[in-house]
Parts: sequence; structure tokens; C-alpha cells
Amino acid sequence: MVIVIPIGGIRMEGTLGTILIIDDDENIADIIKIYLESSGYSTRLCYDGKEAIDAFIECKPDLVLLDIMLPHVDGIDVLKAIRKEYETPVIMLTAKGETFDKVLGLELGADDYIVKPFEAKELIARVKAVLRRYNTDNRGKEKLSFDGLLIDINSYSVVYNGEEIKMPPKEFELLYYLANNRNRVFTREQLLCEVWGYDYPGDSRTVDVHVKRLREKLQGGSNWQIQTVWGVGYKFEVK
Repeated sequence: MVIVIPIGGIRMEGTLGTILIIDDDENIADIIKIYLESSGYSTRLCYDGKEAIDAFIECKPDLVLLDIMLPHVDGIDVLKAIRKEYETPVIMLTAKGETFDKVLGLELGADDYIVKPFEAKELIARVKAVLRRYNTDNRGKEKLSFDGLLIDINSYSVVYNGEEIKMPPKEFELLYYLANNRNRVFTREQLLCEVWGYDYPGDSRTVDVHVKRLREKLQGGSNWQIQTVWGVGYKFEVK
């Protein structure tokens, strides 16, 4: 099944934003709802993974609180479905003592995680912090600007230290994708899927070759670098 998730969020008038709460424990979900609405957020609740995907498509939230253990479709698969099409911030919820691979969750695109039980102040603080990071970064901009580097998606052009750098389309698209998701770590397989397409017949060495070529052309700046995360993949690190 191909899941298409439209881009764009809905912000209800008079609220700080809409938050989709996905948790199969209705009592916990209701408590979270009370916490958030008392702090000025609009909420939408759902209690299983399949419903969660439909709810996301319908309400286009500003942030998702996503439980790991869900009926029908688990939280990791819901996260994967969201990340195929959209960069909406996602905070994972996990019960104390529950097995949860934090590295895997963050690698797949989760922005943060909270261990249950948690206090209302901690929840609201995490939500505000993630939304603040999301709203102040470069996502969604047609031109990305860093120290000594300008990446323009409209003209497929890169200017580095005042000089235009020529590069093939896939090199540019890989650079733009990494820079547009700065400080996020991607596996080689994720980059193959996102930049080359899900049906691309190549292997992970394709990514390594393109990263090597990018590094030959772009040696980095005073506060940014294309970094290798050993055992995982690559990220565009901005300090």
C-alpha cells in the first residue's frame, strides 16, 4: 500500500498548534490531551496505528506524540509512513522498562522521545522545544544559506566561498536533502530511498561515492560539515 501524505499543516485559530496524540491507552491519551489543551494547543486523539495514519492525513498536525506499542500498525511503522512524505515533528512515547531502540527511532526521523510516566511540565517543555527547533530551522526554504555556502533548489546551483560549484543533479539533490534536514542522521539506505527513489536498483556504495565527490568540492565551513556517523550513515552537521 502506498501512503501519500499531503504537505502543509492546519493551525486552529486561537491555539499554539494542533498535536496528534497516538496512544492505545485511552486514559493516558486523555491525560495528555488535558495537559496540552490547558497549555493552549489543539489536539486530536487516536488509539491504533492504522487510525493514526488516517488521522495524520486528515488533520495535518503541527506535531505528533506517538506511542511505540500500538495495535494493527506499531509506532515505528507509523513513523516510517509519516517520514516517507513529510517532516512533521514526532516525539515517541515509550513505557518505562519497554524495549525501545532509541538510536533506531531517532535514525528513522523521530525528533525526541519521552519515557512514561512523565510529568505535565516535562511533556509541555519537550513539545515546546521540538516545535521551536522545527520552526526556526531551514526546512521548507528554497534557498539554504550557511557560512560560505548557498544552495538554491530553483536553479540547482551551489555557491561555495563565492564561487559557483558545478555538480550533477544527484549530487545536488543529496546535498540539498542533507542540508535541508541539518543535524539529522540518515542511513545509506534512507538516502538511497529519499534521493534516488524507492525502486532504485543500486546499493549503498552509490551514496558513499556521491558523498566523497561532495567532500572533494565542499571542504566545509566554520560551523558546518558533511559528517560520517560511523556505523550509521551521514549527516549535514551545523554547530
